Parts: sequence; structure tokens; C-alpha cells
Amino acid sequence: MTRQLVTSALPYINGIKHLGNLVGSMLPADVYSRYLRQRGHEVLFICATDEHGTPAELAARQAGLPVAEFCARQHRAQRAVYQGFGLSFDYFGRSSSAQNTEITQAFARALAANGFIEERSVRQVYSVADGRFLPDRYIVGTCPYCGYDQARGDQCEQCARVLDPTDLVDPRSAISGSADLEVRETRHLFLLQSLLAGEVEAWLDEHARDWPVLASSIARTWLAEGLRDRAITRDLDWGVPVPADLWLEPAAEGKVFYVWFDAPIEYLGATKEWADAGGGDWESWWRRGEDSVRYTQFMGKDNVPFHAVMFPATQLATREPWRMVDYLKSFNWLNYYGGKFSTSRHRGVFLDVALELLPADYWRYFLMAHAPESDDSDFTWELFRATVNKDLADTLGNLVNRVLSFSRRRFGDQVPYGREPGEPERQLGERIAQLLAEYEAELDALRFRRAARALRALWRAGNTYLEQQAPWLRVRTDPDAAALTLRTAMNLIHLYAVVSEPFVPTTARVMRSAFALTGDTRSWFTAEQARALDSVPAGTAFSVPPVLFAKITDEQLDGYRSRFGGARPAEAD
Repeated sequence: MTRQLVTSALPYINGIKHLGNLVGSMLPADVYSRYLRQRGHEVLFICATDEHGTPAELAARQAGLPVAEFCARQHRAQRAVYQGFGLSFDYFGRSSSAQNTEITQAFARALAANGFIEERSVRQVYSVADGRFLPDRYIVGTCPYCGYDQARGDQCEQCARVLDPTDLVDPRSAISGSADLEVRETRHLFLLQSLLAGEVEAWLDEHARDWPVLASSIARTWLAEGLRDRAITRDLDWGVPVPADLWLEPAAEGKVFYVWFDAPIEYLGATKEWADAGGGDWESWWRRGEDSVRYTQFMGKDNVPFHAVMFPATQLATREPWRMVDYLKSFNWLNYYGGKFSTSRHRGVFLDVALELLPADYWRYFLMAHAPESDDSDFTWELFRATVNKDLADTLGNLVNRVLSFSRRRFGDQVPYGREPGEPERQLGERIAQLLAEYEAELDALRFRRAARALRALWRAGNTYLEQQAPWLRVRTDPDAAALTLRTAMNLIHLYAVVSEPFVPTTARVMRSAFALTGDTRSWFTAEQARALDSVPAGTAFSVPPVLFAKITDEQLDGYRSRFGGARPAEAD
């Protein structure tokens, strides 16, 4: 099997993330990684907190903490939340690590040696009110392309255009709101991306042909507008220090690398952290060679320009055989009732609070079933309740509970024998094998909404079989037939436990543990095994688990809308 390297966009250190952040990178990466492991691949799933830049400094100051301590605390908090959601990172690192510093500085020296870094004297925005140079993202104004009035000086969140502060209309400080801005001279190192445009375009031509349209179109748009040389250093104290030997002239103190220069390198840095903690040889995952490794990245659309163009340009410019992304899976926005999630306006659901409300599998399944793959999508409490109640509670949870409860009541605590399978079981097996193949195909293609639909169809097939065979009626006149139906349904439950694990891992473990199968190490089902439906033999002891998914009531729905905001059905768009 091919070794599979999986990375998801690094969550920024500044606070717990919301549901949109989760579904835009980390959760689909986890679903895919879990699926690959079950299919027998060797997987390395890497992520980390992105800890550098002005927002971290400002948040630390507001918290009254040294920035290093603030970031350490936030890393622990985020890691705990992701563990709560069952994210199966092989390593969750930190961009402030010594390993990332080492590799980032090595990258920069290689770029300089190859003639792709140039020191320039530049005029940069200085906020008189704040007494500091302002990094690009801390200058806000109106985007000249789409008119969004909260565009940052590095990128417009609305149209995803990459900007310079001088592009903005009516710029102002994001720190103080002051428009008292001056342009002063300072020195910075520039990555000469303009010299790499042809190489990046050729690389995209070769590798981006099967990428999602969203990712490839954003990359092509940025290239079509022309690659500009970009400063890769900033006037800050917190970040990866710029080595003194890279400056032609003595630089002012406090120069660090631009966060968007070192953050993608942290994928390598976190892998080295994993290796240094006893994980293995990190370079075999990142150096192109004889070993077959497929590299898949997951991210929201705002991160695409940096990962599809800027970071590949950086890798190419090192003239070293670094592994570059094979498939970039990008996502649109998950909005909240048509608007953006907002911490300051108490708008939307954030991950720590989500786990206080309901178990992780409720959220995992909903988010993947409505993942914003082809367009922006909306979170509403009404849609969330409908999905949980119909798919999870009624279709999956109710099947498990009624089959096991009824069988124990009528046949005891062991899987009943009954008669041999007949034509209904043969037809069911064919249908399950067909649906399983569709589910596999959608996951192989990283089409998560379709995969969730195929998984739901697998669950529904079991319900259809039960309704047709009606063991609760036939047990009165033909107990052997009822026993066969229940035994077949228990085999379906075991199959569901195995193949549902990427989406609902905690529930899958509960379902699987209901059967006392000694040495049950099955990781997947072949088509032949799916047709046979005989992985749980008659006589196997079983138990009835607690209710897997509780329905969301009207009272709960009203409480959620009142607490978090959200239109009532008549008020919704």
C-alpha cells in the first residue's frame, strides 16, 4: 500500500475555533485518514497550532501573559478540544517549536544561496497612535476588488484576493482604529516569486489537473494576475528569528519571518517533532525518493493561494527534493444563518461549547453530511436537528436498539441461530456490497457529502430489510425466520460499526463492543464479505448498548436558538 501523508491547515493559536474551521480542514482530514488506515495504508496525519504573528502578541498582551506562555496555554486548550472531537492526529505540533525554527532558517538560507531572496529598503505603514509598524493583516480597509469594508492588508476574506496594504481604500489600524498612518522606511527580505512563476505554473499544470475546481481556479487566478515578489520578514519580536547572515546590511532588532513563510514549513517541523518524540524518520515522508508517498492537504479556500502557489514556489526555490502536495482538497465557508461566525457578536457555535452540548459524533456526522465542498453552506439549528433526528437517531440508532433489544427479549443474550439465509438475505447482501463500493469510491475521491449520503444509504438498506421481514410479527408464527432476520441484522450492525468509523468513531466503537467477538480485528469488509454478512456467527454473546443518539427536542431547539442566535423557521432565509 502507498504511504499516505495528510496535513490539515494549521489552526491559529488565538482562541478556540468554530464549527466552520473544523469542517474546513481538520475534520475531513481526520475522516480521510481514518478511512485510509482502515484500508491498510500507512498514514501520517500531521497538524499544529500556528503561533506566530501580531494576533498572538496582541492576544497575549490582552491576557496579561508573556506571548510564549499564552501560546503554550492555547495549544493545550486547542489540543484538548480536538481530542474531544476524536481527531486522530499522529502528531499535533507547534509552529513555535525549535524544529520549525531550524527548518525555516534552513529553507531561507537555501533560497538566499540560490538567488531567490533579496534585501530591499521599503516604505511600510506605521501607526502613530499605536507606535509601531503594522503587519499587513493589521491594516484594514475596503477591498478594491469586491468592496468588502473589512478587508485585511494581506488578503480579503470575502473574495480571497491576496492584497498589499497600499491596495486598500480608506486604510486604518486594526489595533486602534486610527487612520493616522504614516509610511516609513524599513528593510525586509523578499522572496523573488516573480522569477519562479514559470516553474510554479508548470508544476500546477502537472499536478493540479485532478484537484477540486475551487482549489485549482484560485491558484490559476493568482498566477494569471502575476506572481509578485513578497516580503518574508516582519518588524516583530515573536516569530522565527531571521539569521543575521542573511542581511547584507545590519538589520534592526526584532525582525522575524512572516508567519505565512514559516507556517507551511511547520508541516515539516511538526513531522520532525513527531520523529524526535520517537515517531520515525521524518525525512522519508518529506524527501522525494524511491519510497511511494502520496501527500494530501486539506484547507479552507482562504488558505489556497499560500499553499497552492507561495509554498510550492518556496519549495521549488530551495532546489532540494522536497515532497510537494499531490492533492489539495479545499472547502468553501460554513456560515451561520447566512452570516459569518463571530466571537465578538456571540454568533455561532464554537468547538468547546459544542462538546458541552452534545457528543462529538453528532457534530462530526452533521458537518461532513453538509460539508461546504461545492459552495458555501449554512449551519442552522433546524437543519442540525433534522439531520440528527432522522439520520442518526431514527436510521442508525433506532435500528441498533430495536434489533438488539428485541432479540434479547425473545431469544436471549446470544445471536440466534434460525434457518439458513434465503433469497431476501442474498438480495440484501448484493445491495450492501453495491452501496459499500459506492461509499468507498466517494471516500477515495474525497467527496465527503456524497460519502455521507452513501453511508446513510447503507444504514437505510438495513431498515428496509427489517421492515420487509418484520421479525417482531413473524416471531409468532415462524420463530426460525425471525431469528434469521435478527442474526442478519446483527451482522449489518457489525458491518456498520466497522465502515462508519471514519464519520462516527465513538459510536462505532460502542456498536462493535456490543458483540463478544474474540479477536475481532477486522478493519474493513471486502465485497464478498459484505455479501455474506456472516462476521457475527450464531451463538455469539451480545449486549444492548445505551441509546446511541438522543433526538433533539423542540425545547432544546428553542434553547439553542436563544443562546446562540438564529432565526426561527419563519424568519430564516
